[in-house]
Amino acid sequence: MDRSQRKLDHIRHALATGMDQENIWDDVSFPPNSLPNISYGNTKLEVSLSPFTISSPILINAMTGGAEATTEVNQKLAILAREKGMAMAVGSQMAAIRDPSVLPSYQIVRKENPDGLIFANLGAEATVEQAQIALEMVEANAIQIHLNVMQELLMPEGDRDFRGYLENIKRIKQQLSVPVIVKEVGFGMSAETIKQLVEAEITIIDVGGRGGTNFAQVENRRHSLEMSMFEEWGFTTAESLLETRPWQGKGVSFLATGGVRNGLDVVKAIALGASAVGMAGAMLRLVQTKTMDECLRQVDHWHHQIRVAMTALGTASLAELRDAPVLITGRTAERATLRGWQLDHYARRQSHAKC
Repeated sequence: MDRSQRKLDHIRHALATGMDQENIWDDVSFPPNSLPNISYGNTKLEVSLSPFTISSPILINAMTGGAEATTEVNQKLAILAREKGMAMAVGSQMAAIRDPSVLPSYQIVRKENPDGLIFANLGAEATVEQAQIALEMVEANAIQIHLNVMQELLMPEGDRDFRGYLENIKRIKQQLSVPVIVKEVGFGMSAETIKQLVEAEITIIDVGGRGGTNFAQVENRRHSLEMSMFEEWGFTTAESLLETRPWQGKGVSFLATGGVRNGLDVVKAIALGASAVGMAGAMLRLVQTKTMDECLRQVDHWHHQIRVAMTALGTASLAELRDAPVLITGRTAERATLRGWQLDHYARRQSHAKC
């Protein structure tokens, strides 16, 4: 099967399967603050993702490209990013590196959003030369290197040899002049993986946990040798954020992608240590089923939900959410405790926000 058809299959199955049925964020909640001493109008949504400052904490994360039919999807996503001040990542660009005829499906993003923050995207098998081509293709401000071992193993035509991935990441980091972001595609990250990336001097990591589009399920739908036992592989996004605790406040920024349904989920992710939050499946579904005006209103509504939660918690900035007390219960708490994370630390935090 050629890459263009695979890209279309991924979109079709992602829309058909929807988000993981496990509501991963429902294990995370906040104690009420009945005296927040803050005005809704003073809340600010800007986030710092060194070296970038972004006006929205929502990132349109990597989805597609590589087929003529995906050009319109990326065009709509780029317009949404431009109008609402969101960063955007394109889907894996290896298809265009191998087949230049599909270049327009990626280049449309920069055409529609000439001044926006755009991330290129390749797998960890990429060479430095390929990474440079991907950057130039979309005039990217940074590059995502994605990790998707389980998806590749379940993909009929997927990779089976993952040797040298960390060395490739190190070379790309050392030789490119833009920030390098390493991201998971939906199976989460452990502290052990994060440690290796930090030691490789990666300072922006997207933990990409289970809970959103389930790529194990997507790949299982693409062939007859179904292996459904792997559809719950890995960590959820909330569990993965707990794994980041040893590096919080130490010069590493974390992104959280996977299962984010609304503005309150964004706030929960940031309270657990994310600097910004990626949305992919929800964005894809939005631009495929709504008019552009409806899409723009939906993003406004998500931003409104974030500010409502911030006001109720008494936090004027998103950074202040990292001091807000947060309760972690259910299966998330059970699994985190087994991993050795002390969850009472989160529950007893004291917010020091002042307005």
